[in-house]
This record gives sequence, structure tokens and C-alpha cells, in this order.
Amino acid sequence: MPPSQLKRLKSSLREQGITGPQKSKKQKKQQRNAGQDQRAQKAAALASIRESFNPFEFKHLARPKKFDYVTNRPDDTKKVLGRPGVTKSQGEEARKKTLLPEMNRRNKVGGILDRRIGENDPTMSLDDRTMARFEREQQRKKGANVFDLEEADDGIDLTHGGRSLRFDDAGEAEDYDAASVGGSSDGEDDGFLRQKRRRDSDAGEMDGLPEEAEQPERKKSKAEVMKEVIAKSKLHKYERQQQKDDDEDLREELDKGLPDILAALRGHINKKPEPPAPPKEAQLVNFGINPDRLALLDGKSREQADKEYDTRVRQLLQDQRAKPTERTKTEEEKAKEEAERLKELEEKRMRRMRGEAESESEEDPEPNDEQDHFEGDVDDAAEFGFSSALPQGTRPQGVDDEDDFLMDDDLVASDSEADVSDVSEDESNQDSTMGMDDDEEFLKDVLPEKKTKTKATSGVVTINADAASSKLAYTYQCPRSHEELLVVFKDVSIADLPTVVQRIRALYHAGLHADNREKLTDFTCALVDHISYLSNRKPAAPLQVIEALIRHIHSMSRAYPSQIATHIRQHLKQLQASNDPTPGDLTILTAIGTIYPTSDHFHQVVTPAITLMARWMGLTSPTTTQNVATGAYIGALCLHYQRLSKRYIPELIRYTTLCLKSSHLTPALVAAHTKNILTAADLWSTTPAFIEIFTPLLAPLKAQKQTQPLQRLQVLLQNAKLHRRPQTLHFHKPLPIKQSIPKFEEAFDPNKHYDPDRERADATRLRKEYKRERKGAMRELRKDANFIAREKLREKKDKDRAYEEKHRKLISEINAEEGREKNEYEREKRARTRR
Repeated sequence: MPPSQLKRLKSSLREQGITGPQKSKKQKKQQRNAGQDQRAQKAAALASIRESFNPFEFKHLARPKKFDYVTNRPDDTKKVLGRPGVTKSQGEEARKKTLLPEMNRRNKVGGILDRRIGENDPTMSLDDRTMARFEREQQRKKGANVFDLEEADDGIDLTHGGRSLRFDDAGEAEDYDAASVGGSSDGEDDGFLRQKRRRDSDAGEMDGLPEEAEQPERKKSKAEVMKEVIAKSKLHKYERQQQKDDDEDLREELDKGLPDILAALRGHINKKPEPPAPPKEAQLVNFGINPDRLALLDGKSREQADKEYDTRVRQLLQDQRAKPTERTKTEEEKAKEEAERLKELEEKRMRRMRGEAESESEEDPEPNDEQDHFEGDVDDAAEFGFSSALPQGTRPQGVDDEDDFLMDDDLVASDSEADVSDVSEDESNQDSTMGMDDDEEFLKDVLPEKKTKTKATSGVVTINADAASSKLAYTYQCPRSHEELLVVFKDVSIADLPTVVQRIRALYHAGLHADNREKLTDFTCALVDHISYLSNRKPAAPLQVIEALIRHIHSMSRAYPSQIATHIRQHLKQLQASNDPTPGDLTILTAIGTIYPTSDHFHQVVTPAITLMARWMGLTSPTTTQNVATGAYIGALCLHYQRLSKRYIPELIRYTTLCLKSSHLTPALVAAHTKNILTAADLWSTTPAFIEIFTPLLAPLKAQKQTQPLQRLQVLLQNAKLHRRPQTLHFHKPLPIKQSIPKFEEAFDPNKHYDPDRERADATRLRKEYKRERKGAMRELRKDANFIAREKLREKKDKDRAYEEKHRKLISEINAEEGREKNEYEREKRARTRR
């Protein structure tokens, strides 16, 4: 059984020598003589015993150890884990020194910051602070003007024989003293020069003495050197000042004669030769006045002059020569820009084909009017995946599209007269003038020079006064619907339709009037209906005319995209409802492939069109020759749509196979379907399922005796089989067999991590360190919050205590005053009753 607390206390006191046997008088006397040291040792021993017997002073293990073990840590760590009392008191003292002053200074502005030497240093005594301040003051005085050439040296001068060293004799007074050195007056400088000349004369006299009379030269002291430096500085300063004064005097002399010189110059410049006398008949004409102003003075109306002025201003604004132009680019720069433009267009097309969303900055802004596309418009049919209507180099110079057409002088005059006649009579003269100017500028932009008027080839109609178009009118009403268009085209031959369309577009250009934009939009929608109408007629219109009208629609679809796309979708809805394509519907599908990009992942017009074509081929059987022919054309359109994106259309292969097996085939239809098969084979040759797609077509081609296409398809199938790799297992790296023998570490340390992955070990260590620091920071923040709460509570209690004391004092004073007044009142009352 362990000893009790009392026994442990007695034994501890006995071990420290505090208690024990009774001491003799001699020992007590020695103990009294020991004095201060003995008492300090006794107090320290009692404090240690007190701490050792306090169960809350040390932090021990929760449970004592059951078995002995060996570790590299000292034994004390196994017994005492910490001293919470000391830690708490130290933290409290630290917060009182740091956090408490910050609390007291909170919400307070201003204050006095004491920066005196040693004032905030508790280790310095009063004498040390005084000495440090005195040394700093002396250093400041001594080193203030060491390098100041304008001030005298106030330091300690070197002396010889109890006298300061001077340049002159000892008996002569120095011309400049400490006050005169810093000055720069003329009198001081004169005295300095007199002194210098006197020294020079003395030196000359000394040179005449014999050599034995000369004194040996001694080394100059520091004070003498500094005085010489100051003297040289003052001499240079005087010379500069003298030169400055001379320059000022010379400048003043020159300024005195300047007015006379200027007067002579002005008289010479303003002198003009006398003009010859004008003849008598021309004396009334004033050649020094502006002709317009002279006409205005002669009686010309002010309103007419203002109109002419406005007309000239507009002409200046519209003059092409007034616009800045860029420098002419070299052929290499043009080729580089064209390559970059084509590359950017191809990147945009690939993004649309993959279905990636385009940002708003990449989208082309919608043009405001048709005129934006007239300037520099090129044949961009190739950008949308279609062949150009004209071979390169076959178009006339200056003609790129239906927007750039040629006109002769008769059409220009007729257009100008027609535009002027359209202007209402009630409009002002200024508005009519503006309208005529806009028409003339538009026709100037559209028409090339006369020397460039050449005959256009197929695809571009040349408007001139030849025999073919001499019967056509030069002005037509702009039709707003297909019925109105049929009325306008009633007396026009089929071959002249493109010419009439060009004239209508020129007369109702969007830049000529605000309403022309809506008129041209409705006119384009009517053209869409008209190409379907021309295809459904019997006999059908020539393909060249339909192609020219489609190119007109293509050109105007860029100016009015939404309205034309909506109108074409109406035709597609009709095709969806009937599911029986007519020649007009096939023409609309062909125009869609020419106008819009067919490689986009999704398009508002192209996607419904390809879906309807696939739907028809998937739901229709080739029961008639017409169906077989329609299927061949639709199949060619499908392949034409997918020639860039190369998307697979299973309905095409299915319908083509059925057509080759049908009994309604003709040699021409067999050739058309065979061509579709070869085009599809070339298009989908890189497809992994190429063998499965085209193998079923070998038997129908062999039955139709198509030898050359059959051989071509067989070669493509053989190449596909050679390039196809069979499915194999992955070649994995052989893994070693796991061993059951544990891995031992000779110098194992339980506090060390043995992770072979260094990055993972560092990450683990960093996470633990972060967790430990975070917990410590939160713990300190909680302690700070508790300390602040305690201080606020203490301040509140102090304020309440002071308030209660003040209140109690006031109450007692009031009660005492009331008692005195009451006693006084009672005495007066008793005195009145006695009377």
C-alpha cells in the first residue's frame, strides 16, 4: 500500500531540510546570519513541494503502465505529459501584454507615441538612458556640417602654440569668419580677393630671399587643407558670379537696340510693290472677293446658296478620293491572307460539323442591308461544299456574282428616270435631291467602266441593249407574292427571267429606300416558290435559268437569312405531309444544298431536308420507274450533302439495293444507281463497318452485269479486309507473384513514415501538419475569445460596481439632506408651538 499524503509531505520536508531535529542555539545563529540566500532557498523548496503535491499541476497518463518497455524517449516523458497550470498562466500573462492593450485601444483615434531613447526598454536604467541621449545629441552637433562648404568648421580646430592656424600672419585679423564664410556678398568677396593678393605678394617676396633663409616645408594639417578647399570654392563662385554679371550687362545693351531692329525689319517685310493700274473697263470688277459671295451680294437668294452649299458638302463626303486607302499588298501577303481566311473558314466548318457551340464573337453578324454584300462579293459556293457555277477565269472582269452585273447607258438613264419619277411631288426639293444622289451613287458602285463591259458567260447575265433584251422593259414592279410575280413575268420569256430579276434587284436596292428591304425579302420568297413552279411545269424550264435563279436566292439569302429559311421550311412541311416528292420539291432540296452549309451538325434547314430524304427512302419501295428515278436523284443529293461530313445514311444503301433488284430498271437508271454506289464507297471507305455495308451490293451488281463497278467495289472490300485488325487481348506487363514474407526494417522508428512514394509521404505529412496547426490555431482563438469575454465581464462588473457606489453615495447624501431639513423643520415647528 502506497504511503499517505501526510507521510509523503513529512518525508519531503525532511529531505529538503525544512523540518528535522531541533537545532541548537549556535545553528540557529548561523541560520540567522545566512540571511537572504537561505530564505530564498527555503521558499523555492516549499514551492517545489507545493507543486509536486498539487494533483492539477501536472498532466499524467490516464492509466499507469502495466508493463515495462524500452524507448528512446526520456523517462520523464512517460510520467509527466505536461504542466497545464504553468501553460495557462503563461498564456494569460501573454494575452494581458498583447491582447489587452489592443482591446483598450480599440475604437480610439490618436495618441502619443513615445520615441525617446530607452523609454520603452526596461533593461536600461535611468543613467543609461540619460547617457545615450547625451551621446546622440553630441553626435548630431558634431556631424551636422562636416561636408558643408558654405559653412565654417565649428568643430575642434587644431592649434599650435595655443593659437588657431590661419593663412595670414598671426597678428592679422582674418577677413572671413564663421559668419562670413556662409555668405556671398560682394564686399566679402572683395575682401577675400585682397587677402589672396596679399598672400601672393608675400609669397613673391619670400622667393627673393636666399635659400638659407627659407624654412623647410611642413605637411599641411587637416584644418589647413579644408580652409584651402573652402577658399578655392569661394574663388570659383566669385568668378562665376562675375561672368554672369558681364553676360547680364551685355544682354541689357542688346535689348536696348532691339526695338529699332524690329521696326526696320517690319518696314522691310511689309513693303510691297505698287500694283499696275487696272484698265478702265475692269475697274468695276472686284478680284479680291469670293465669286459665291459676290453673286450673293448681286441679289442671289440665300436659300439657293444654302442648297448649293449642302450639295457641295455631300459631294465632298461621298468623294472616294477623300477616303484613306491601305497600301498595296504584295502577292505573298495576299496569298498569306487568303490561306488564313480559308483556314479559319475550314475550322469554323469543322466545329459546326462536330456540333460544338460557337461563341458570339465567332458568329458572323447579320448584315443590315443587301449593299453590304455587294462590295467585294466573291463566289463562295465552294465554301458551302458546292461547285462554282462558273469556272475560274471565265467570268468577265469585275463580275463575281449576280450582285455584280453589267448595264449599259440606256439602263442607267432609265433607272435614273424611274427612281426620280417614284419620288412623290409633295416631298421637298432637298429630299428629292438626296434621293437622286443616292441612286446615282448606287449605280456608280454597281456599274463598271465602259471599257470593262464584256459579254458574260453562263451563270452571269449581261444587261445590255442587244436584240435579245431590247423588248424587255427597264422598270418592273417588285412582286410581294408568287401571284404578283406571275403577273409581272407573264409577258417575259423563260430565258429572260434572270435579266428581269437583276433589274428588279437594282431598282429596289435596300440602300435606296427603307421599304425596299421588306420588298426584296418578299420578292426572294416569291422566287423560291417560282423555282418550284418552273420545275413542276410541263415542259420544265431550262436548268440554266433555274440555276441562275437559285444563285440569286443564294445571294439574297445572306442579306435576309431568317425570312428565306422560314419560307423554305414551309415547303419542307408540305413535303413531309405528302411524302411524295415532286420535281419542284427536288428543286427545293437541290437549292438547299447550294445555299446552306450541309456539313453542320445541326442546321435549321439542312437537317430537316436530309431527314425527309432519308424518311422517304426508308418508307418507300421501288414499285415504279418514277420511284426508281426519284430514288437515284435523292440518293445523289444525300451523297452530295454528306461529302464533307461523311455521315452514314443506312436508308440510301437499303433503297439502292432494292432498286438494283427491281424489275423497273432501265440502263440509264442502272448507271445512276451504280454511280451512287461507287460514290458512297469512296465516301465511306474509312468506315470500320465498310465490309458489312457494301458486301450485300456485290450480288445485285453481278446480276446487272456491271463488271467495272463490281471490280472496283471488290478491290475496296479487299483493302478494307487487309486493314482490318482482328480483336486481340491486351499485352499486359507480367506481374510478379505476391510474396507472403513480411518486409522488416532494421532501424524502425514508430514516428517515421516508410511510404516508398515520396510525394504521397510528403502530402500525408503536410496534411497532418496542417491539421495540427489548424487545431492549435482554433484552440488559441477559443482561449482569446474566453479571455476577451472575461475582460469584458470584469469591465462590466467594475462599471456596475462604480455605478452602484456612486448611486448609493448620492442616495445617502439625499437622505442626509432630507434628515437635516426635516430636523430643521421640526425645530421650527416646536418653536412656533411654544409661542
